[in-house]
Amino acid sequence: MPFNATILTLYPDMFPGPLGMSMAGRGLEDGVWTLDVRNIRDAATDRHASVDDTPAGGGPGMVLKPDVLARAMDAASPEDDTRPRLLMSPRGKPLTQARVRELAAGKGVVIVCGRFEGVDERVIEARNLEEVSIGDYILSGGEPAAHVVLDAIVRLLPGIMGNDASGSEESFEAGLLEHPQFTRPREWEGREIPPVLLSGDHAAIARWKREQAMELTRARRPDLLEGKNRDEKA
Repeated sequence: MPFNATILTLYPDMFPGPLGMSMAGRGLEDGVWTLDVRNIRDAATDRHASVDDTPAGGGPGMVLKPDVLARAMDAASPEDDTRPRLLMSPRGKPLTQARVRELAAGKGVVIVCGRFEGVDERVIEARNLEEVSIGDYILSGGEPAAHVVLDAIVRLLPGIMGNDASGSEESFEAGLLEHPQFTRPREWEGREIPPVLLSGDHAAIARWKREQAMELTRARRPDLLEGKNRDEKA
């Protein structure tokens, strides 16, 4: 069975977008994964197709209505659907490579793209939405974030990457940033490929890669090392 992704959005024309290109696009064409895009506005019932209203208690902006979103979700993801339901939200739990791998190992995912000031809290609770953030910044809506999440997932699906081992040494896979990469020519603008990488000594190359990964992580993302140390002590 292919990995099935369902998107709920107010802007369905934004999909597949970049997901229709490169590896993800080829996987979509080959049936490795499927994409079902639903317009939340189709679940509105009034003549103006309203999907939002003013926030209770006052405040700026508008809030996505729970009844409309619930109907849209129920139509796209019935009660017996066991796929995780994600809500793209800046207040969500940060997305990690570990979570991406968990999602890629499943049968699919339902992603709700938030808009306006947010989503009524009641529908988040009632439909068991997992709030997910891709970073500490604000976007105009959840669609770009949904692209990021799906791209991260799809590239891990079997048959997507030309070499399934390609992802094994990437950043975050071992709790570290990836070591530097080099290719031909051997010398470029006076800069040479580190000799150890041309030595043929696989043990020495592995040590060099590990040392470089540790050095980069220590300099740029020391928080990853702190988390790694905590995990090793647990």
